[in-house]
Amino acid sequence: MPVENSRIPGFYKMSVEERLEKVRELVGLSEEEVELLRRWGGLDPRIADTMIENVIGSMPYPFAVATNFRINGRDYLVPMVIEESSVVAAASNAARFMREGDGIRSFATEPLMVSQIHLVGVDEPYVRGYRVLERKREVLELANSVDKILVQLGGGARDLEMRVIETERGKVLTFHLIVDVRDAMGANAVNSMAERVAPLLEEITGGRAVLRIITNLADRRLVRSNVEVSKDALGGEEVVDLVAETSAIAAADPYRAATHNKGIMNGVIAVALATGQDHRALEAGAHAYAARGGQYTTLSRWYKTRDGNLAGTLEMPMAVGIIGGATKVHPIARIALKILGVKTAKELAEVMGAVGLAQNFAALRALATEGIQRGHMKLHAKNLAIMAGASPEEAVKIAEVLAKEGPVTFDRAKELLEKLRRGEPLRA
Repeated sequence: MPVENSRIPGFYKMSVEERLEKVRELVGLSEEEVELLRRWGGLDPRIADTMIENVIGSMPYPFAVATNFRINGRDYLVPMVIEESSVVAAASNAARFMREGDGIRSFATEPLMVSQIHLVGVDEPYVRGYRVLERKREVLELANSVDKILVQLGGGARDLEMRVIETERGKVLTFHLIVDVRDAMGANAVNSMAERVAPLLEEITGGRAVLRIITNLADRRLVRSNVEVSKDALGGEEVVDLVAETSAIAAADPYRAATHNKGIMNGVIAVALATGQDHRALEAGAHAYAARGGQYTTLSRWYKTRDGNLAGTLEMPMAVGIIGGATKVHPIARIALKILGVKTAKELAEVMGAVGLAQNFAALRALATEGIQRGHMKLHAKNLAIMAGASPEEAVKIAEVLAKEGPVTFDRAKELLEKLRRGEPLRA
């Protein structure tokens, strides 16, 4: 039922159980629904209550492991958290095609993040900006005074760049503080540094700092992955040509590019969720990077080699970390990193780039051969059966019939469930 009044004074001060009881009163949750919210899985409710505000429960997602991955000559089991059918199966199957030699080759650049300081009300912004750059060393030293441990670990503020932006309200003098964040994602570090240096920049320029915050267009922190797949493994040069054709169309058409890149992000975000990364930042950075040339395009390219094989490349921002944030707080994220066995944020970025490329290949290969829906709906059949009210055991039987007979629909799943419960045999 709809809530009559969402104004709940002191809600944030309540315990988790008290909040849950309050919500139950207001919206009429059943006892069964309340018990579902109380199933915390691998997350301690006390930890959940420190991670975000107003916690009343948890929402578990399936945690899977993709197999067959060989990246830079090393094998990996890749943890993935996602609700969409066929993603993990597609990634595992794609990785099987890519195991030859060193497998997928992947290289991440240095972990450089950028924090922006935007100053308004600056007379002669270029002149004032150059005065700041003349004192760059002073600005960088001030920034590095914020996090001396990061500096001791080999990171810290590296450079300061200036831009003048034309806006509808006039010119804005903008500085990019470039920071090596080592094995962290780095948002907290670079934001704190921007806050520290902003008053000095205001003093030098006479302007007012209206923004002092990270940019999620992490174009200094990229991952580049590439792979070559044998034409024989794919079933011949015709398949190679079709995959290359679909890639070329996506590169030229923003409507297709959005779906092409979504396939990449299926893999990237699933690993990000499993390992406790800021997946919203990754998503924003990826799509902004895809549009950096003025038209939205693809993050990957697939083409035919001189030998007739299929080669693919991917380049995208990959701001990830293995220290700090949910990565260290959430116990399942810690298990995911243990399964993956990565030792640095750079290695994690390289794995995630490789997974994105493999996921992309799986989608394009399906489009070029049997079509994306056939395989996807085959795996989706169990979900439809559950939606129709089937138990997990009943869903397996119904899915087998749905997969054999053709169109996988909710109505047909419901019809098969009714037959099953009447004791009638299920035939495709």
